[in-house]
Amino acid sequence: MNENILRKITALGGNTDAVCREKSFVENWQSIRFDCYLYDKDWDVYGIDEFYGKHKDSYQHDKTTFYKDLIEHYFSAHELAYGQYFFRDWIFTPFKPGSEDHGELEDLVDEDEVRESVDGTRMEFICLFYSYGYPDHYFICITDPDPLNPIVYGTDHEVYFQEIYNKGSLENFLDRFMTKEEFSEVVKGYLDEKFGE
Repeated sequence: MNENILRKITALGGNTDAVCREKSFVENWQSIRFDCYLYDKDWDVYGIDEFYGKHKDSYQHDKTTFYKDLIEHYFSAHELAYGQYFFRDWIFTPFKPGSEDHGELEDLVDEDEVRESVDGTRMEFICLFYSYGYPDHYFICITDPDPLNPIVYGTDHEVYFQEIYNKGSLENFLDRFMTKEEFSEVVKGYLDEKFGE
């Protein structure tokens, strides 16, 4: 995992303290901790009107507190569907004999079909993120030719591994997410425009 990726993960709220050069990508990814959700830059201010309605007084009299509460609410663990992405770190090995997942894609897709879309010596994966969008699962192949900056692939639970989308390198993929500061700016722009400030 290259330094740019680690910096981006840290900027997004991830803890990379346990990442070590001697470890594999999988070991390093599984050592990363996120205590917050992620929102992409195309996020459509889901739930902001409702949040504003409940915190209108704070918005009108103390915007610093309003935005602090907003970040705490949106980036904390909750069950509300706001279009967020969830950090994941589980291994998926549907083509590896003897593995827990072996045969899970049987009669849906075979390994050669996956190889047409995915670059790697073995079709074994680690899930990086889950989202409410389409596609909703994001993986890398753990044998990607570039273990420092592997390709991210998207697939959806409706067409699991039958349709695979190349989403570019992990470093570039992480650029799609907003920091908490960027998130606040998006909401500020939305509310300013809505209330003519």
